[in-house]
Amino acid sequence: MTTNTTPTTTTTGTRAEATTEATAEERYTVISADCHAGADLLDYKPYLESRHHDAFDAWAATYVNPHEDLLADTADRNWNSARRLAELEADGIVAEVVFPNTIPPFFPSASLMAPPPTGTEFELRWAGLRAHNRWLADFCAEAPGRRAGVAQILLNDVELAVREVRRTKEAGLTGGIMLPGTPPGSGLPELHSAAYDPLWAVCDELQVPVNHHGGSASPPLGDEPAARAVFMVETTWFSHRALWHLIFGGAFRRHPGLRLVLTEQGSGWIPGVLDMLDYYHGRLVAAASRTGTTAESRFGAGLAATMDDTPAAVWRDHCYVGASFMRPHEVPLRHRIGLDKIMWGSDYPHDEGTHPYTREALRLAYADLPPDETAALLATNAAHVYGFDLAHLAPIAARVGPTITELTHPLDKIPPAATSPAFAPGGSVRVW
Repeated sequence: MTTNTTPTTTTTGTRAEATTEATAEERYTVISADCHAGADLLDYKPYLESRHHDAFDAWAATYVNPHEDLLADTADRNWNSARRLAELEADGIVAEVVFPNTIPPFFPSASLMAPPPTGTEFELRWAGLRAHNRWLADFCAEAPGRRAGVAQILLNDVELAVREVRRTKEAGLTGGIMLPGTPPGSGLPELHSAAYDPLWAVCDELQVPVNHHGGSASPPLGDEPAARAVFMVETTWFSHRALWHLIFGGAFRRHPGLRLVLTEQGSGWIPGVLDMLDYYHGRLVAAASRTGTTAESRFGAGLAATMDDTPAAVWRDHCYVGASFMRPHEVPLRHRIGLDKIMWGSDYPHDEGTHPYTREALRLAYADLPPDETAALLATNAAHVYGFDLAHLAPIAARVGPTITELTHPLDKIPPAATSPAFAPGGSVRVW
């Protein structure tokens, strides 16, 4: 939390703790751990290597953008830095973790949802993602200390990915990397494969968070109405898979500083899934250790050597959740998930995001929480994971952040124009 007084600051590691004299109404520092941005299509050209310019011109001349929100009058929220800062501040948000949104060069759609490239597509797709990363570094530099940009990579060539992690870290992107999915049929090794160890090693070495965003691992299902409905049902599950792949694959044991962030996938599922993973871990390790051979012992062979700890313990030591537009029914699970593991996100500028009703969404979810817990969910945890300096953000929060009194006042009416799942039926709305 910050107040509109001048804070004094102590810093431990990457976490800055701001303490203040409570001489005025205290305000929360709010960091959104899930926002999206990208350049307008033609503005990516200067960020491409010159040898790709002719190919870019030919591609851009015939490209038809499939995303309505990127053709609307509000599309410039993705790249208009001044507008973006103003709208986030109006929502009480002072800093953001920036995931991609617009169409990178040579992609058929936004990269988050695009299928992994084939061998012939790889070179140009890779050039397009590197152009986005260069653009993003400049975009983040327009608001120093307020944007943690998430770099994009592809998994087709792990050595190239490792080099891009190093380059983007040096370029000032502090949001880590966005881990692509390996959906069924992609032809890529599964995420539990040791083939990715060089990638985990460099992220451990450089303290680069590995982010896996919802929607990025689903297989193609077609365009029928049923396919779209099935996608909505299944997409978060396919994104969750990265958790058990990395856990059972032993990535965290081999790379003890590795951190995984699962973003915009909900959070209420986590306790139950950890219980399930612990169950299978215990069952398979026990079966493998018994004298004699059983059918089940084959499934647990080598698992104890691969993993030092239970899945729940791995979660506790290595994993976080970007809890975009956290809903009221998820909040009572916060201690089972881990209060220090949850980072709230607004999902700006998406329609399902909380803008421009972020304050109302926070009141709906967090009105009953102690202020220190709310402060952890809104800022302290994200500052720890992504390296935000809370002392740097404090004067901005003192000007625009929501007050403690405001967020502890229960919401009595859902804004009629709100489109975020934060306000979906099932949340508790109480009359004050």
